[in-house]
Amino acid sequence: MKHIDEVALFRFGVLGPLVSRDKLEYGELSAIINELANKTYNIPNSKRVHLSRQTIQKWYHDWKIGDIDALSVKQRSDKNKCHLSEEIQTEILTIKQDMRSRSIKTVIEMLENKGLVVKGELSKATVHRFLRNHNLSGRGVSSVDTIERRSFVAESACDLWQGDVLHGPSIMTKDGLRKTYLVSIMDDASRLICYSAFCFGETALDIEMVLKQALLRRGCPKKFLVDNGAAYKTYSLQGICARLKIQLIHSRPYEPESKGKLERYHRTFREQFLNEIHVDIIDNLGDLNARLWGWVEKNYHNTPHAGLDGKTPLERYRKDIDHIRQLPMRASELNEIFYHRERRKVLKDATVKWNGKFYEVPHRYVHQTITLVIDPHIVMALYIESVKGDRLDAVTLLDKDANLNRHRQRPNTTLNSKDPHLMDATEYTLEAYKREFQLSSVSTISANVVTNKE
Repeated sequence: MKHIDEVALFRFGVLGPLVSRDKLEYGELSAIINELANKTYNIPNSKRVHLSRQTIQKWYHDWKIGDIDALSVKQRSDKNKCHLSEEIQTEILTIKQDMRSRSIKTVIEMLENKGLVVKGELSKATVHRFLRNHNLSGRGVSSVDTIERRSFVAESACDLWQGDVLHGPSIMTKDGLRKTYLVSIMDDASRLICYSAFCFGETALDIEMVLKQALLRRGCPKKFLVDNGAAYKTYSLQGICARLKIQLIHSRPYEPESKGKLERYHRTFREQFLNEIHVDIIDNLGDLNARLWGWVEKNYHNTPHAGLDGKTPLERYRKDIDHIRQLPMRASELNEIFYHRERRKVLKDATVKWNGKFYEVPHRYVHQTITLVIDPHIVMALYIESVKGDRLDAVTLLDKDANLNRHRQRPNTTLNSKDPHLMDATEYTLEAYKREFQLSSVSTISANVVTNKE
């Protein structure tokens, strides 16, 4: 019995509704092909899930001509044959064997610089097939220079989160065309998207906002694996993780493989969301994020993953729901964890400067270094905090007009009225006036007496 390969069997299965019909009425062929093109398939040796109308129609005509054998993969007539000259073949082998890590692009550029081929004439595919036939297509390097890669997965949900940023589309807003960035956090064990949002930047503040929403929705992770960029190495993010007892881990520079699961999610996201969305009808960030979460919750979270033994991310996450570490405080108290802290020295007029503004603090902190607690979202200082993290006094924006009539603090000058030498200045003046008045009266009376005698 002749062997039928896997590809031919798959194609025959796709054509089932057509090959089972002895006769097709006018228009039926086109209608059935349209129906087949709208279905999803598990295509052998491919990551695609859809077939075009032209492909299905070609398979159908091939089957009518040559039966199931015609559905097998056709071998190229020039397979394993190279049309390059002997000189070029020898030079390619020499260049590649001299340094296995050289890319095909570099090989072609070296051939062009030597004048062996015209610039732009030699394709990468041709060189790749030639090197593959000689087992030189990969960038093989010595074991000493090779970074050891090993796949890993966290044991339970919320044991490890991964965070990264993907460049998003540009959308037209009331302020003009603006670039967006997708900030995402994924649970390693379940592949669940803890939280994801489009932002107009990839700053530390954007990352902290996404982390805060992830904590409110999915619990508290033990470890948080992030990029090595400046936005992930801020003092504020380190402080947040320290207060929540989260180990902050930075991947090595230029090694995205350490966050491979999130990188794979980004590829799926591009194919299924970014390539399908019509950004020309989106005019604000809220609309874009609403569409994002519609896709995440409906499609991604409910799609079985081969890496999860056929489970969906949502099913895998719920499996460990009893083991997930909850937040160590109420949700209403989480805001204080995400406030920023700045060290400032209080000036002699009881003010501190932050973000170009002056804030007033109680006068007793003059010349002391204090911790100013700031809400970065409203860009305002709120209060002073002790070294232990206890809330002390509130701060207010400097108001020079109000200070014109403000009661000032003075040294304690309350004096003992029994001691005439320690009288208040006002009291002393009054007493002196009384004495002078009495002396004046006595002098006047004495003068009158003298005059009368005369």
